[in-house]
Amino acid sequence: MKTAALTLTLPSRPQALASWRPAWLRIIHGCQPALAWTGWLHVALLVLALALWLVDDRVVTGLNVWIKPAKFSASGLIYLWTLAWLLADVPAQDQRSARRIGRLVALSLVVEMACIVLQAARGTTSHFNIDSVFDAVLFQIMGVFIMLNSAAIVWAIVLVFRRRPFGSAAWVWGIRLGLILFLVGSAVGGVMAGRMAHTVGAADGGAGLPVLGWSTRHGDLRAAHFLGLHALQALPLVGWLLERYVTRRAAVQTLGVVLFAALYVAAVAWLYWHAMQGLPLL
Repeated sequence: MKTAALTLTLPSRPQALASWRPAWLRIIHGCQPALAWTGWLHVALLVLALALWLVDDRVVTGLNVWIKPAKFSASGLIYLWTLAWLLADVPAQDQRSARRIGRLVALSLVVEMACIVLQAARGTTSHFNIDSVFDAVLFQIMGVFIMLNSAAIVWAIVLVFRRRPFGSAAWVWGIRLGLILFLVGSAVGGVMAGRMAHTVGAADGGAGLPVLGWSTRHGDLRAAHFLGLHALQALPLVGWLLERYVTRRAAVQTLGVVLFAALYVAAVAWLYWHAMQGLPLL
């Protein structure tokens, strides 16, 4: 699936073999440099957050102040490099648009992480925080760039439906449906922003799952949000597995991915409904 991308982004076999980077990294750097380098920034922020976690014992909403930057750094890294990998299969005539999408997403995540790290350093929350004018402005800035990220994903959806990406039917439909379900997860995040909280039935904070922090006593919309966002990895992976290990028949591959996507949507919907009833995940 990435043969065309390698051809487009790597000038010659000797140069490719001489590179220290594995093929997948060379592909995402060649096709999506903005996403690739922003991913490395997230690696650095993850290492920094983990180091500060060991020496800074301040607590926000029941968790160490650096846990949230660490979680968002790891999640952002997975998102950035996944999107770069998927967009590498966009046909050559659409690669310019794909790179513009990548730059928009990269900018959005840089701004969001800057706000999260700044607020962690200040010992306060980044999301749903309007305790002061400064806090409210930062939260509004985050909201604007989250919307920009969503708009970029809509553009990506149009791109992959307008012209078929490289790969099997299962892989292509995994990309298409994964992007759509990513927006479903983003919509749950919009609900949380509208409520100015992720916990249902109590204030944010309190007893929660280790590291994740999801409430163990009340409803928590972050579970549905998390599952929806990671459809971007799950759907293409299922498509790849179907094509590689199950069947070569395009119609069967497509049906398999669509059925899995339907089950996935049902799971996100159930988690959302369950949380809105004020019920904990566990």
